[in-house]
Amino acid sequence: MTVEKSVQRKDFDQVMVPCYNPMEMIPVRGVGARVWDQQGNEYIDFAGGIAVSCLGHCHPVMVKALQDQGSKIWHLSNVMTNEPALRLASKLTKVSFADKVFFANSGAEANEAALKLARRYAADVYGEEKSEIIAFKQGFHGRTFFTVTVGGQASYSDGFGPKPGDVTHLPYNDIDALQAHISDRTCAVMMEPLQGEGGIIPPTPEFVQAVRELCDKHNALLIFDEVQTGNGRTGDFYAYQGLGITPDILSTAKSLGGGFPIGAMLTTEKLAEHMKVGTHGSTYGGNPLACAVAEAVVDVVSDPQVLAGVKEREAWFREGLEALNNKYHLFSEIRGKGLLLGAALNADWQGRARDVLVAAGQQGLMVLVAGANVVRFTPSLVITKEEVDAGLARLDKALESLVS
Repeated sequence: MTVEKSVQRKDFDQVMVPCYNPMEMIPVRGVGARVWDQQGNEYIDFAGGIAVSCLGHCHPVMVKALQDQGSKIWHLSNVMTNEPALRLASKLTKVSFADKVFFANSGAEANEAALKLARRYAADVYGEEKSEIIAFKQGFHGRTFFTVTVGGQASYSDGFGPKPGDVTHLPYNDIDALQAHISDRTCAVMMEPLQGEGGIIPPTPEFVQAVRELCDKHNALLIFDEVQTGNGRTGDFYAYQGLGITPDILSTAKSLGGGFPIGAMLTTEKLAEHMKVGTHGSTYGGNPLACAVAEAVVDVVSDPQVLAGVKEREAWFREGLEALNNKYHLFSEIRGKGLLLGAALNADWQGRARDVLVAAGQQGLMVLVAGANVVRFTPSLVITKEEVDAGLARLDKALESLVS
């Protein structure tokens, strides 16, 4: 009998491509909003795998869905369809504006499909010259070469050679800049309805309305990247539902599978008909296992009580973070919506978001950053009051260690 040697953090440096710099601890087990590492140390999870673990770790509904489907069928090519994919697609159309769904494996792939659809529709209906994509500075749309180019952070796309062309970046929340630039050559405007990686920046109501109106004026499609904001994260099933406008195309991933990899592009019947057989595809897109788990997630998250609970939990976090700020005076504001929140550091704490993350980890709390100056919180949508209070108490100790 072969005895497997235990893996350690140092093994990462030996066998993994070094595009990540993971923490020293290795989590091995999770329940709800708590995880335990190899040494048995407990952590409260305010990170949620970067807005992924919307029902926490090992939620019984998800576990049952995976086990049930795991004993039926795991994979089919898209030469045929499968029951979980059809059920999930139907449910997504019921909770959104969409008529049609394309399944992928990640947010980047969902965004790739969205961008390809926008370009194909414009070319089919208006001609090849209508190809410009407008996106926004500090936006983030994935790591494929197309999506990272559309994303508004050049540091992520520089250094890989010539980039896909006809992509323009404008300031977020700047109506005048958009109005001055958009034209009949613009095929699509792509935006996050609440910027995540860029620092948890909410749009003004006026900006969102103007984007929709300008897209209509110039026959451009509006693409909402709801990879991070979707599936209940803001307290609406999709964030657009709380903004009073409707996009033409929407991408969703992260929380959609609650931790099981899956992404989807949602759109209307009018647009979908331009993606004819052979124009796009995915080997694993619509995988039965992934769709079965996501179906269970959608069933839970779309419950009105769960969505109302997100707004209740937002209040718990805001109240707790304000209390800590009154004590330590480090945040200039708490921004965001629902359980996609960012605590922006004030002038005295500039550049220290990672210090807070590390100190929190030392106290048994997992948080995130969104740039150098924002501490980000994206916990489970069903995190308990006890877990929130315990996590905030650990954050208190972490901040105390930084000021003492």
